[in-house]
Amino acid sequence: MKTFAPRRPPPPRKTTGSRRPPPAVTEFASRWWPRTLRGRLSLVALTTATLLMVILTVAFNAVVRQHLQHQADDVLDTRAAAVAATVDTRGSQVRVLETPGEELLDTNVWIYAGDRLLEKPPSTTATGTLTRAATRLAAPGGPQCVTAGAQGTVRLCSRAVPGDTGAATVVTALDLSPYRSSADTLLLASLALDAAMLACTYGLTRLAVGRALRPVRTMTDDATRWSAIASEERFGSLTRPTELARLGGSLDALLDRIRALLRHERQLTRELSHELRNPLARIIAELDWWQARPRSAAETTATHAAIADAARSMRTICDTLLDDARDSAPTAPGTADVLPVLRRLTDRLGPAHDVTVVATVPDAGLSAGVPDALLERIVSPLLDNALRYAHTRVEIRAGAHTHGIRVEVTDDGPGVPPSFATLLFQPGRRADPADGHGGAGLGLPLARRLARSCGGEVHHDERHTPGAKFVVSLPAG
Repeated sequence: MKTFAPRRPPPPRKTTGSRRPPPAVTEFASRWWPRTLRGRLSLVALTTATLLMVILTVAFNAVVRQHLQHQADDVLDTRAAAVAATVDTRGSQVRVLETPGEELLDTNVWIYAGDRLLEKPPSTTATGTLTRAATRLAAPGGPQCVTAGAQGTVRLCSRAVPGDTGAATVVTALDLSPYRSSADTLLLASLALDAAMLACTYGLTRLAVGRALRPVRTMTDDATRWSAIASEERFGSLTRPTELARLGGSLDALLDRIRALLRHERQLTRELSHELRNPLARIIAELDWWQARPRSAAETTATHAAIADAARSMRTICDTLLDDARDSAPTAPGTADVLPVLRRLTDRLGPAHDVTVVATVPDAGLSAGVPDALLERIVSPLLDNALRYAHTRVEIRAGAHTHGIRVEVTDDGPGVPPSFATLLFQPGRRADPADGHGGAGLGLPLARRLARSCGGEVHHDERHTPGAKFVVSLPAG
């Protein structure tokens, strides 16, 4: 029987995607990369200026060295022309004429007749480096100028001297050390100038960016101060540059939105406290009544049921208000049978007041296009308001309407003063806070806001007298 060794798993394939830099490189970059915007902009400006200065310095020094070399070649050509004037090529032989001051002319000069060396500088040998370079220049078809000598510091150029029987060639040499010293001096001077300009560029950039960002720092300080004291000031009240003005407008809009949310949260808190007051009062009243004297088992059971019903009402109130606060979009569709909801409200709120509550629903199958809990929370503040001000009677009438259903809550109380009609649905406003009826002025605004959240409306019928009449319009179920 053959045995087989287990196969080894293939090595992991190498990916060719982008690789993350090593942690050491990342740590180094994060340590030396400036944290402020001014430092980063200054560093970018310094890097750009450095690259530009390097390019300009290299180009400038290359041009300078080329120009100095052309000057050296011109000097060599002038000297070769002067020496060529002393060479006589009219006869059968090339002759070098004797002239005054020929010692100066013979310095670093080679004279060739064809390929034969006639004269050379006294300081050189026939086999020396400079002489070999001069011989290459004197050869037919050779270059006109070369650089030779130790470390290439001598420039040699040739000039032909035509004649009748043959041609002569004059080769002159020039030491390039002074020219190169001048070029090196210019290079050092340009580097020093570059360093000074880069330092000035960095300093001026930091100064300019700092001055440009001063309004941003001012806006930051203002935002910190305003957040600490809850100021109503805005960034757009001051004249700023166009970019910062747009930023200030965006920040003002954000501040307005935050303040609107805070107002909404405060209003939600007031509405919760207002709506929870009635069920809580029922619980306290039931407990006080139960503790007043010994009760029978049936009375105790009834008290427990009333307390449980009030607690469920409180939970429904909390759920409805919190759902509305979480989502400002139209309420999710649902249906509610109007008659059971109104009966539940009258049974719960009516016995707590010395007022007769009558609910009239001609169509027992009438339904609204909202959930039960939402319909109850819309009508409940209106009924509570009517019971608070009615003398003897409150009537709730519901019926079909052209575009849905209508629920009318009517009382025989003093009604709404005409001067207060425009302020009726503003949160926290009451016609007469000292009328002894209590309330926080939040029930009617809450009812309207909940009705509008599902496409409905709540309004006050000013034509109804005596008393007050509120009409709820809701979509049909």
